Amino acid sequence: MDSKIMAVITTQKEQIAGGAPIFIMPNHEKMQRVAITLEKILDGMVHQVTPDILIIVRHH
Repeated sequence: MDSKIMAVITTQKEQIAGGAPIFIMPNHEKMQRVAITLEKILDGMVHQVTPDILIIVRHH
């Protein structure tokens, strides 16, 4: 099964680099709201990597 990271949502921009779209949010509440919205749009699942980093993964 292939999985692909579709987006990264974080409050800590200095911890993130890479090829997926990165969304920098000012606080955890906004981070959670954006993640839920992107999860629906991208047809993926939100996974928490750290308290400050969420990723949206599409599992095939």
